[in-house]
Amino acid sequence: MDNGTGPATRPPDYGRLAIQIKRWALELGFQKIGITDCDLSQADIHLNRWLEKSFHGEMDYMERHARLRSRPEKLWPGTIRILSARMDYLPEATQESEKILNDPVKAYISRYALGRDYHKLIRKRLQQLAGRISARVGPFGCRAFTDSAPVLEKALAEKAGLGWIGKHTNLIDKDSGSWFFLGEIYTDLPLPVDPPASQHCGTCTACIEVCPTRAIVGPYRLDARRCISYLTIELKGAIPLDLRPLIGNRIYGCDDCQMVCPWNKFARLGAEADFAPRNGLDSSLLTELFSWNEPTFLARTEGSAIRRIGHTRWLRNIAVALGNMPFQKGIPKSLESRLDHPSELVREHVRWALEQQFSRQKSSNLDHSESRSCDSVQNSASSSIRSRS
Repeated sequence: MDNGTGPATRPPDYGRLAIQIKRWALELGFQKIGITDCDLSQADIHLNRWLEKSFHGEMDYMERHARLRSRPEKLWPGTIRILSARMDYLPEATQESEKILNDPVKAYISRYALGRDYHKLIRKRLQQLAGRISARVGPFGCRAFTDSAPVLEKALAEKAGLGWIGKHTNLIDKDSGSWFFLGEIYTDLPLPVDPPASQHCGTCTACIEVCPTRAIVGPYRLDARRCISYLTIELKGAIPLDLRPLIGNRIYGCDDCQMVCPWNKFARLGAEADFAPRNGLDSSLLTELFSWNEPTFLARTEGSAIRRIGHTRWLRNIAVALGNMPFQKGIPKSLESRLDHPSELVREHVRWALEQQFSRQKSSNLDHSESRSCDSVQNSASSSIRSRS
């Protein structure tokens, strides 16, 4: 097999080179790769409307680098083509994930974050792909990205034929669902472009209906300020009070809109061992994770995307999840252990969680009291009937 290691002896046939690039991409662990040009004028309109509505929340970088996002040639001068690549990551069958999501004592972490941080792995593979291209055609202009620069990766992937942007604003492939990462190579090579993907959501609104916080405010419109992924990862301050009960046991990200998508019945499990769950994070108890001190957090999340939120927000998120749990005797004690935490952010969320737990305890005691009263009345009535007999 040609590994692209031979010297460049003549101007390349770019059509054949594009075919070879796709073969190399498969060899490097990508499931699909497409090629597109730099015209993102339609995506630019959509981005500006989204920003005008302040749907980006505290993600100021979305507005600050908006022009670079929709103009690839400005981000990397000389760019005329973008290679968009996809790598699957689903670590387990969706049914197993749903079990964790429906178990209030367990912590739900978005499936993409259970293993090694994908940024380094995918960027390394893209650089290896660029190396093979260079060995074939000689030096050329290129830059690899994977969620590491102002890039409209989903819009580029859609144009490159990797899938379409669904009503939940994630990319969907009709043969493989949506559980995958994206990465790009910006290049000055005049490669032939692939046809864009077509839409296949139809009349389905399952993702809109299932969203716990109603963050999908309409087809293809996401208000990030209400999205659980934003609230547990991007938001640096306090989680809004009205949204806390809706978060459930999700402590890092949310996958509900992907779980319910009918196209994900075709999703395949990821083949990369590095994306497999680490440190039992796919089925950990909330109380166990809440007990981690900062050194433990840093050690257990080494090489993971989770580390980016830091220990303080980690505790903030878990406190909310503990507050959402049905009352259990040990939960208040676990929460009280953080009442003197140095961060007011943690202390405030812990106090809120304790209020929720005590409220449920009171309600539970009343229910038991009423149940005992009913039993007493029933026993009294039974005795009366027997005496009359």
